[in-house]
Amino acid sequence: VTADEGILHATGSGVPPVTKDYCIIYNSNWISLPKSLDNATFVALENLTSTVLCSSSEVPSGLMKDKAVVVMRGNCTFLEKARIAQNSGAKMLLIASKTRLSAISDNKTDFEDVTLPVALIRYNDIVDMQLVLGNEVNVTLYSPPLPDFDGSMVVIFLIAVFTVALGSYWSGVAELENLKAVPSPGERETRQKKEENVTFTPVTVILFVVICCVMLLLLYFFYKWLVYVIISVFCLASAMSLYNCLAALIGEIPFGQCRIACCNKSIEVRLIFLAAFCIAAAVVWAVFRNEDRWAWILQDILGVAFCLNFIKTLKMPNFKSCVILLGLLLLYDVFFVFITPFITKNGASIMVEVAAGPFGNSEKLPVVIRVPRLEYSASTLCDMPFSLLGFGDIIVPGLLVAYCRRFDVQTSSSSVYYISCTIAYAIGMVLTFIVLALMKTGQPALLYLVPCTLITSSLVAWRRKEMKKFWKGNSYQV
Repeated sequence: VTADEGILHATGSGVPPVTKDYCIIYNSNWISLPKSLDNATFVALENLTSTVLCSSSEVPSGLMKDKAVVVMRGNCTFLEKARIAQNSGAKMLLIASKTRLSAISDNKTDFEDVTLPVALIRYNDIVDMQLVLGNEVNVTLYSPPLPDFDGSMVVIFLIAVFTVALGSYWSGVAELENLKAVPSPGERETRQKKEENVTFTPVTVILFVVICCVMLLLLYFFYKWLVYVIISVFCLASAMSLYNCLAALIGEIPFGQCRIACCNKSIEVRLIFLAAFCIAAAVVWAVFRNEDRWAWILQDILGVAFCLNFIKTLKMPNFKSCVILLGLLLLYDVFFVFITPFITKNGASIMVEVAAGPFGNSEKLPVVIRVPRLEYSASTLCDMPFSLLGFGDIIVPGLLVAYCRRFDVQTSSSSVYYISCTIAYAIGMVLTFIVLALMKTGQPALLYLVPCTLITSSLVAWRRKEMKKFWKGNSYQV
């Protein structure tokens, strides 16, 4: 929501009184709201949502005197409604909207005499207010300042760094097992060539980025249909990823290894139960995905498992492919966040619109790590009650960190590349949060993560005089 956000604090007439806050949109050029509820003045609410208040004859005389009035949006401008309400003695005007809340704008120079506080509120919130608080409600408006830092960022930081570090380490363990399992140099070279067929080469990297662009545009224009496709794919992929992650842990436990035979094959019983558990976890999330109180925990667990499995499974063959992938996705991220607002009709970023659900769609894409914000503000109530980090901001730099880890294994370099690149990723995350706090607006995290990780890994390779080998990867020949 591109507007001034505030809070309507409503109090019921019960004993003890029940209170609840609702989101409002106002124009700070018209009115200035207090920063807190200290010394707040409450006004009785009069529900007139049966009218749009475009004519003073629509309301019986004296009904709005010293009241906070709620009317429906439409048929005339905001300030025309405000002038009528003010002339009728109202103390506050709330305009209920059944559509998505938008910025309040009007030609104020023609209504200099209007000093009445005017705010836009969701119609569903008015209905909820009557159900929760009753018919006798007192309200006031205020707008607490947006906090510079929220504790949820620390949780996001720990989740991201943990996932990148663990997924990359797991990739290195798999690489070490492959090297030990193939003692013959000829067989090792053959296996490497086979593996490169399913890894990211420069051509597949470019194709992948093009697919990302097309998919984002399709989501923007056909969101209400494709969102369910993405939800279905996420359920399937996350269930498989969670199974792979937990199966790797269970494989280290030397107990409960009884097997059953089926179709000339044998399988451990515990793995059957594990598969059922992972499927059940994905199904439970799909059913209760809009339950904000706890569904975010399950989404984060499934999301971390998806990112871990992706980083471990998908291999970058060399630093050259890493540079192409991270560079192109950096441009992709910046373009769809910062450039598209100059192209779209409503002046909104395509990336932000898709992440939030275009045109007020209640379904959200499950492609982010979500952590509830700990600091209370109007933005928390109105727009974004969660701090978000996209899976791409974990996976894309994570593929580079995983390549560094495998290069350490191949060259027996004591994890210097892996540790350096992981620290660089952590620094990039901190830098992202600092800019986020200063700019007060969503940031493309790859803008800070990509330079930090690429420059650090390049400096380590240059300092160790291994740049040619690091650049060409497995194809390098002495």
